[in-house]
Amino acid sequence: MKEEKIDYQKQLSQIISQVEGLPKKPSLLLHACCAPCSSYVMEYLAKYFDITIFYFNPNIHPQKEYERRLEELKVFLTKFPVALQNSVKLVVAEYDPELYFIAVNTREETELQTEAERGERCRRCYDFRMKKAYDYAVLNKFDYFTTTLSISPYKDAKKINTIGYTFDKLSNVKYLPADFKKKNGFLRSLQLSAEFGLYRQDYCGCVYSMRTQH
Repeated sequence: MKEEKIDYQKQLSQIISQVEGLPKKPSLLLHACCAPCSSYVMEYLAKYFDITIFYFNPNIHPQKEYERRLEELKVFLTKFPVALQNSVKLVVAEYDPELYFIAVNTREETELQTEAERGERCRRCYDFRMKKAYDYAVLNKFDYFTTTLSISPYKDAKKINTIGYTFDKLSNVKYLPADFKKKNGFLRSLQLSAEFGLYRQDYCGCVYSMRTQH
């Protein structure tokens, strides 16, 4: 039997239609990994949500790459009109790569080190970072949380959203489903990156993806 395909973009559009007319924009904690991935997502959602970007990415290797992506995001937020007009905020979480290696367990399950992107190693990485974002959203009483990860054509939107929905009924914080690459989202992120001269990395972030690309 063919598996039914879930339209996460349609689900997002339905939620937007519900919040669009509210007197106050709901708060959204948006996990993000870099400026290019954040660009279109901010442009799309800032009209409907009060956005705080949550930068938690201890998977990124080496540390200088992590710092370069973070600095690029900080600078972008100071010059992107959408971010300025909608007072998009930034929260930077801890950078401890050991947490990543524990979460994905690649030292013990060594076969995961050479696994292609979108596999189990990546699923564990999504889960690890999204759980951290969810916990922060609960602690700080956000209305919604989500991640920019689905904007990449190299990421598995079904895995990302399946993880997000596991947190949906655990508290008052609701998961915002998305497949941001839809509606030409990935293309728009490329256009915004070119327009603002953003650094676009050539690998996802972890040491294993770096080895694959270099």
